[in-house]
Amino acid sequence: MKTRCFLFYLFSVIFISGLLLPSCSGPDKSDPVVIGISKAAPEEYYGNYAKWLTRADSSIICIDLYHMPLDSALILLDRCSGLLISGGPDVYPGRYNQASDTLKCGTIDFYRDTLEFALIRNAKEMEMPILGICRGLQIFNVYHGGSLYPDIPTDLGTSVLHRCENTYDCDHEIRVLKKSGLYKISGEQQGVVNSNHHQGIQRIGSGIRAIARSNEGLIEAIEYEDPGNMPFFMGVQWHPERMELQNPFCLPIAIYFIQEAKLFRADRQYAR
Repeated sequence: MKTRCFLFYLFSVIFISGLLLPSCSGPDKSDPVVIGISKAAPEEYYGNYAKWLTRADSSIICIDLYHMPLDSALILLDRCSGLLISGGPDVYPGRYNQASDTLKCGTIDFYRDTLEFALIRNAKEMEMPILGICRGLQIFNVYHGGSLYPDIPTDLGTSVLHRCENTYDCDHEIRVLKKSGLYKISGEQQGVVNSNHHQGIQRIGSGIRAIARSNEGLIEAIEYEDPGNMPFFMGVQWHPERMELQNPFCLPIAIYFIQEAKLFRADRQYAR
């Protein structure tokens, strides 16, 4: 497994450096749009994110930003046009001043917490489009000063099941705020999504707002409070990469995110 991860890292560095190192004339318009994914490997657990995005646009390139040193990941991020913060293990509760709740958590990846905080910081500084999925929504909220329920069944109850033994068959309803980016993208105020998590937003962070909830009130999607005057960001608690493509809360999100990444890339080219 370590050899696979190293090869993935090496390929990413060689490929992206060769593709996107700036020349005197800047990147060519024919170059593909590159999306950085905070963790996109190994394939068995994390490969669906890139597959989902390339189903929306087969011309894009997705790169993994996890299996490398932090400074290398940030260098590669600078050559991307969008950041997807993927799902994964629990966020360390010490990040939101509740370290005593660690006993309620499963696996914690401290490097990943550090990496994603740095990726969010740099992406925000560049005004790069950001999409958070499951853990990605959670850590973005924590980055902005929010907190999490460390274990939903214990802290909020089980009236809605957010995690099941068969994760692909774990679905529940959501309700969408009509005046939101998610409604604009999906055209729907309610629907059914796939769920696989036991943590969720408890206190929402500064500068962001809830735009979808499950039936018991848990926040299922977030965006900036003033999205019209901010670069694109959306976080969803569900797993669109696992859902049927015809679901309005699946492929339309990927399509819109990639469109924003293309706009970001065009603006950077124009600035040069």
